[in-house]
Amino acid sequence: MNYMPFFFDMRQRDCLIIGGGSIATRKARLLAKAGAVLYVVAPYITDELQSMVVASDGECFFRVYQSDDLDRGAVIICATDVQGVNQQVSTEAQARRLPVNVVDSPSLCSIITPTIVDRSPLMIAISSGGDAPVLARQMRAKLEVIFPAAYGSLAKVASQFRERVKVSISSEAKRLRFWEKVFGSSIAEKVFVGKIDEATADIETLLNSNPNAELSGEVYLVGGGPGDPDLLTFKALRLMQQADVVLYDRLVSDAVMNLVRRDAERIYVGKRTSDHAVPQQEINQRLVDLAKEGKRVLRLKGGDPFIFGRGGEEIELLAENNIPFQVVPGITAASGCAAYSGIPLTHRDHAQSVRFITGHTKEGNVDLPWASLLDSSQTLVFYMGLVNLQPICTQLIAHGRDPETPAALIEKGTTPDQQVIVGTISSLPELIKQQKVEAPTLLIIGGVVSLHKELNWYQQ
Repeated sequence: MNYMPFFFDMRQRDCLIIGGGSIATRKARLLAKAGAVLYVVAPYITDELQSMVVASDGECFFRVYQSDDLDRGAVIICATDVQGVNQQVSTEAQARRLPVNVVDSPSLCSIITPTIVDRSPLMIAISSGGDAPVLARQMRAKLEVIFPAAYGSLAKVASQFRERVKVSISSEAKRLRFWEKVFGSSIAEKVFVGKIDEATADIETLLNSNPNAELSGEVYLVGGGPGDPDLLTFKALRLMQQADVVLYDRLVSDAVMNLVRRDAERIYVGKRTSDHAVPQQEINQRLVDLAKEGKRVLRLKGGDPFIFGRGGEEIELLAENNIPFQVVPGITAASGCAAYSGIPLTHRDHAQSVRFITGHTKEGNVDLPWASLLDSSQTLVFYMGLVNLQPICTQLIAHGRDPETPAALIEKGTTPDQQVIVGTISSLPELIKQQKVEAPTLLIIGGVVSLHKELNWYQQ
């Protein structure tokens, strides 16, 4: 370990910055945020940097660096592009045993400034010791995803109880387990969604009753999107990483499932046409039972849980049983698959509205209000329409839709195995017979399909 990380309390401490350009300004933003008093020495100083200096009750000196400038700083930042000045500042500062950072010159530094994930009062600092700053920034980006902005609020809530927990729970090991339970429970989730008062009350209840009692479980109804894991929301990923058990469908891609917490229990409840692994009523009850056991339950669904996902049915029973739950929307198959196929669902020249329709059969028949599906300015999107592709196209034509209306069947959209088969509602059923096509698929009908060849960008 070449560097020992420390966190400096910079409130009302003098900081000298040599240099007044964009890099110096960038460094000053962090120092100003930390409450430092800024002194800047440079022939030119940006307007933003001047404003920060004034706001901190510091001072600007429009000239070149002089050795006695070091009298003004408890911390020295050198951000010039003049090597001789950088070397001089480093030598003179270190001779005075002043902490000094020379930007982009690790050999001249006694301290280095890390890249920061700021969730004040929680702070995460990442550094490569100056060897790979871009890699450090990429690491920060990954951590930004894992730790939402509300983690700072969680730390503040916890700080209100820190001394009381010490008094109430004498054992250090038991205190550790107490806080692990709080931070990994519905209490933390309440803070994340802004229910600070409820979270505070839950900790209060836990302390006043039995600190060792089990906290109640919670259910996360999460949309896993159409397949590409990069389309997950930050919140979906966070909940996937903390769930104790996950109930998932066959439409959830392997790539998305790989992001679920490794040691979580996995329960497959997928459905195929005429083949339901677990009946819907049983799925609903399992969610209730698992939550009552105190578990954090992830109900992971392909696409969006509220668009042909039966999410509403599942949370109805949760609400009846007073089980806490959250719903995280996902990118639905319609928008995801269309976007990855270069097919805009609406377009001023082709479609002024879009309609989502299920292609499931009812008692062996495709029972749809065909007369309302004939408007050429409306895009039709059929979910689960592969099995009934032929009757869907036949019925549309029979009820008056132009046989030459463009149509596309998208197989395994947004994944590396995506296949887009384009034709018309009269030709597409025959085209499908000539190729091996497997679910999941999405059927798009309308003039917007004609833009596929021109706008297709994925897998070019």
